[in-house]
Amino acid sequence: MKTYALIDGLRQEYNRYTPEDRKVWTILFERQLKQLQGVADKNYLEGLDKIGFSAGSIPDFRIVNQRLKELTGWEIVVVPGIIDQRNFFEMLSERKFPSSAWLRSMEELDYLSEPDMFHDAFGHMPLLTNKTFCDFFHRIGVIGMNYENSPKHIEMLGRVYWFTIEFGLIQGADRLKIYGAGILSSIGETQFSLGDVPIRLPFDVKEIMNTDFDNTKIQEKYFVIESFDQLLAAVPEMEEHLASV
Repeated sequence: MKTYALIDGLRQEYNRYTPEDRKVWTILFERQLKQLQGVADKNYLEGLDKIGFSAGSIPDFRIVNQRLKELTGWEIVVVPGIIDQRNFFEMLSERKFPSSAWLRSMEELDYLSEPDMFHDAFGHMPLLTNKTFCDFFHRIGVIGMNYENSPKHIEMLGRVYWFTIEFGLIQGADRLKIYGAGILSSIGETQFSLGDVPIRLPFDVKEIMNTDFDNTKIQEKYFVIESFDQLLAAVPEMEEHLASV
């Protein structure tokens, strides 16, 4: 039974975006797309084109949902802000992605205490056009619902989400590339993640589940996948490990 009824009925009030909102979107989009040239995963860049995002127009979720429905069957659901874990995993299990509809101010271009629409839309939504990635995303939701009453298991699953969907790196043909939304939508994290300072480790789902993170600062450790197929193939191992603890 659906438990996120309190946020049902929320929608993007597209006509209420202000000139400042549109300016913020344009600045962030142009700045970040320039930063990502040559370093963003090809699947992300292809998805950005498929979903139809541009610097000149804030995404209209009605149009986004039409495109996602055709491509992968996913849907964007507007939420008021950060939602609790049960609602989050339940939405993912139903192939729904929770997104804010508000944009940061001009004074907050580089840092926010919680994700806004630019992070949710620019960072996450392009890869919702990729079926393999979406299948992995969906499985995280299903597993999360299986352990909804176990904080320990939810924490471990949250680490997988953090080090893949939010802050994942992928080995490209010529160099490391970015696919994690938390990096893709942050100019500082983009520059830092591929530099000489952070620790980068091969993808290992068991190690990830036992690795803590700090969501208040730039990450010091990243895990590198070879492909989205590797993520999806790791789901049985993830389930087995969770069942053993």
